[in-house]
Amino acid sequence: MKPKPKKDPTIEAARRVLKIEAEAVSNLRKNLDLRFKKAVDLLLFAKGKVVLTGMGKSGIICQKIASTLASTGTSAFFLHPAEGVHGDMGVLTKNDVLIALSNSGETEELIKMLPAVKRLGVKVLAMTGRRNSTLSRYADVTIDIGVKKEACPLGLAPTASTTAALAMGDAMAVVLLKRRGFRKEDFALLHPAGHLGGKLLTVKELMHTGRDIPRVAPSTKIKDVIRQMSAPRSPVAGVEPAAKRRVGITGVFVRGRKGVKLVGVITDGDLRRALLKVYTGVYTRRFARMEKAKDIMTKDPKVISEDALAEAALKKMEDHSIDTLFVHRKGRRADIAGIVYLKDLIKAGVI
Repeated sequence: MKPKPKKDPTIEAARRVLKIEAEAVSNLRKNLDLRFKKAVDLLLFAKGKVVLTGMGKSGIICQKIASTLASTGTSAFFLHPAEGVHGDMGVLTKNDVLIALSNSGETEELIKMLPAVKRLGVKVLAMTGRRNSTLSRYADVTIDIGVKKEACPLGLAPTASTTAALAMGDAMAVVLLKRRGFRKEDFALLHPAGHLGGKLLTVKELMHTGRDIPRVAPSTKIKDVIRQMSAPRSPVAGVEPAAKRRVGITGVFVRGRKGVKLVGVITDGDLRRALLKVYTGVYTRRFARMEKAKDIMTKDPKVISEDALAEAALKKMEDHSIDTLFVHRKGRRADIAGIVYLKDLIKAGVI
């Protein structure tokens, strides 16, 4: 038999750490009870802000939880306990909820805050590894985030305990997000920059409107259709100079008693296919059946609502192998409000 390969001590040490931390989070899941629901209700129905506080590494975890809450619809920020006992508790009001994080539940700077916090009438949500700690006794609700052991072999450096606290904070934020009915559109308002912000822009923010919607009538002659498709369009701010934007598409619109309706679309591809039919003899007489826009247009063009996310517009373009969508007003499919191009999505960072 071949001897078993020797285990690398570095890899094995890392595996041990990950195993301990994974077990810590798994145990939180097993130990969840109605106190978690009470904690979420406390945050959900708070009339004021959610303020997080903790010292050292717990403080860093608090800052991350506060950031996650703020980005998912819960007004939250971090208050350093040492600064709090030296005047910064003035930011607290009786309508606020204080989330206090301490694994031991005995952190000196944090404990010093609590009598004043309670006098203000602020509700306290404790996150601690000791249910019988001083912090727990001051709290209105306590969530147990205790771990069996730290991943640090010395049992000193906060490792598994901070991972557990962070995971519990994420659980609260996500449950709150769902109970608030927080949507992608709401998320977009709080994340306007970067790639994520681009994906969460609405179509309305990128579309071209008014005279920049290329349009012809069903009776428009082909030569005039080509002129319309070759005309430069105005850019979305910061996207591209107008002189470089020849769109290669036009909508075909009819006017009726209920306004103007989009009935078809003509693209460069439609023109090429029509010309191919002419020059391969499909039509018996040159231009006999392609004199007007209605003769070569594609009926029932793909459209999208102005309130749809840019990401949804991109997916629709990909699904149908197109690079342009006409945009209708919210809830009124027949009312065309604009047009959006793949280039606009690319420039906005959606891709």
